[in-house]
Amino acid sequence: MADPNGFLKVPRADAAKRPVDERVGDWGEVYAELEPAVRDGQVREQATRCMDCGIPFCHSGTAGCPLGNLIPEWNDLVRRGDWSLAAERLHATNNFPEFTGKLCPAPCEAACVLSISPDSGGPVTIKRVESTIADVSWERGYAQPVSPGVATGRTVAVVGSGPAGLAAAQQLTRAGHEVTVYERDDRLGGLLRYGIPEFKMEKKVLDRRLAQLRAEGTRFVTGCEVGGTGPGSLSVADLRARHDAVVLAVGALRGRDAPEVPGRELRGVHLAMEHLVPANRQCEGDEPTPVDAAGKHVLVIGGGDTGADCYGTAVRQGAASVTQLDQYPQPPEARDSGRSPWPVWPVVLRTYPAHEEGGERQFAVAVERFVGDEDGNVRAAVLREVTVSRDPQTGARQVVPVDEQGREVPADLVLLAIGFEGVEHMPLLGDLGLELTRRGTLSCGPDWQTTTPGVFVCGDAHRGASLVVWAIAEGRSVAHAVDAHLMGHSQLPSPVHPTALPLAAV
Repeated sequence: MADPNGFLKVPRADAAKRPVDERVGDWGEVYAELEPAVRDGQVREQATRCMDCGIPFCHSGTAGCPLGNLIPEWNDLVRRGDWSLAAERLHATNNFPEFTGKLCPAPCEAACVLSISPDSGGPVTIKRVESTIADVSWERGYAQPVSPGVATGRTVAVVGSGPAGLAAAQQLTRAGHEVTVYERDDRLGGLLRYGIPEFKMEKKVLDRRLAQLRAEGTRFVTGCEVGGTGPGSLSVADLRARHDAVVLAVGALRGRDAPEVPGRELRGVHLAMEHLVPANRQCEGDEPTPVDAAGKHVLVIGGGDTGADCYGTAVRQGAASVTQLDQYPQPPEARDSGRSPWPVWPVVLRTYPAHEEGGERQFAVAVERFVGDEDGNVRAAVLREVTVSRDPQTGARQVVPVDEQGREVPADLVLLAIGFEGVEHMPLLGDLGLELTRRGTLSCGPDWQTTTPGVFVCGDAHRGASLVVWAIAEGRSVAHAVDAHLMGHSQLPSPVHPTALPLAAV
């Protein structure tokens, strides 16, 4: 059994980062690469802090991990140095632990029993342990292709190659179906490829897993817009004729805009993805990005993950300054048990590695207007201090200025990282007879099937922009549903129900 006193003997220690002056000069990952023996020894120590508590909220789907990762089990296996079995237990619930180990904000750690009391020294470093198990799996050859024993003769199309689509494809291929993934971009991965900056996850990590999927038998078609009319496109009629079932994993990439802000039309004001996508393409060896922060005063509007990604990208591009704005007040440093009691996701100040690299963050401020020069380029923004509340009748958000006069700050490049409004409007949806919900998503029944028979949905397209761990969980669940639809039953796992929500959202 685990050491019940481990957390008393070993302090929490997060993974070491590379020095700031070194990492901002390249696009390599932020975290330092240690010698395997040193890394493994440190992580084995960290794993001893897990008590294997009686009710492990860390792998509860409502408060902790929606994948149901067997966290206490693989923590104890790592503590004992059994990396092979730890890798087996981790991959039993998670197709891509190297993605979640780098990109997931770790609701499992927020739900860890050691998060209840500040005297515990903090939660177990679950994310660090997970990431290391994944690394060891590849280094020692534990992550081998898994070939199906029997071919079913059934064919499945997966539209979209983000984490939800890839998880569904891998599960269905391993169940014996012939799976083809259709991706409209020139490269595979969706947001993993073109939304996540290289410094958060180097794309060789993605390519390594894609090679495994290919070896297992999954087929990929890139540059193919289903329902489109351009070169390489595939009509919905042909898609349905070729496949027995269709899984829509098209994401929720319609960026939220701010057309009501005067000056939005000025050149130099962009949605976040207009900055991140070409920056990632340049890292892939494509042409230089047209939205370059070099030498510019950059204003990032939005305080979440996407804003931090823009922040770190702008720093690496050589911005003169970077300022990130958040209309909400600065959260507390530690969990407020009255506002966000354990084990829900806490409202706390989240500092990303990018915030250590220069620039500044401002809270409780919003843009009143953008100011342009005589050529129509943005040159400044006028900010106002604000409070945010909800209309008691409609629930609509109200942003109210509290100062009498705004203040002007320089801004040669403005990046709107204020969220996503749902699935993009695309011919595919109309051709399938599908309509978006008021939230901009695609609805489904308890079997993950849309209103069009034989067409299923998962990931952000179903739940709205969310976490990578939820995308993988929904991809695994939709694979179970498709397998049962085609074969009458399924032995594939189904970690979440379509109506599942994190405890913090209930």
